[in-house]
Amino acid sequence: MDKLLKKIDRLKNSKVKGLVDQRMGEFNYMRQQPGEELFKELSFCLLTANFNAERSMEIQLALDDDFLHIPEDLLIDKLRFFGHRFPEARAKYIMEARHHVDYLKDIVDFFADEQDLREWVVKHVKGLGYKEASHFLRNIGFKNLAIIDFHILDVLAKNSLIEKPKTMTRNKYLEIEGVLKKIGDASGLTQAELDLYLWYMETGKILK
Repeated sequence: MDKLLKKIDRLKNSKVKGLVDQRMGEFNYMRQQPGEELFKELSFCLLTANFNAERSMEIQLALDDDFLHIPEDLLIDKLRFFGHRFPEARAKYIMEARHHVDYLKDIVDFFADEQDLREWVVKHVKGLGYKEASHFLRNIGFKNLAIIDFHILDVLAKNSLIEKPKTMTRNKYLEIEGVLKKIGDASGLTQAELDLYLWYMETGKILK
């Protein structure tokens, strides 16, 4: 782990820290927004599953309030127009998730424990597993959940901290999250911050 911690420390003392801090400020701002804005971020995270994050960001920017209002057939057409890989499936998930719009803010504010909130999201929002649920919650200001995608797995495997799993079960996810928590504690970073640094380490980009 020491080698990885040194890499993280170098990034914390570079221009990357400013980019991470800026993004964290945006996440904190989202935490104060009404349910409709939270739902748009939820829709974005539904789009990212097995799809490119940057292109999902472009689609989110283009559709904006359409996530809240347009009928399913038009949503499918727009997702297809913007090149989403799974326009029908993602439109269906977004339509089903609209049932939560009116009380999404209340749900987010209700849970005192982030792990419990993630369990609620995974259970009640079809199309979001642990990775996507953690992604959504991080993007709206929660800081202690790991987003374990293939970039993060690659970093951990390269540093001999895990063996890349063939399948990602709930127990395996929580096990790897425990490894990331140790790294975060050792580097003085929340899971939200750590994810951004590790993502930059792999991709040279700070996204969301």
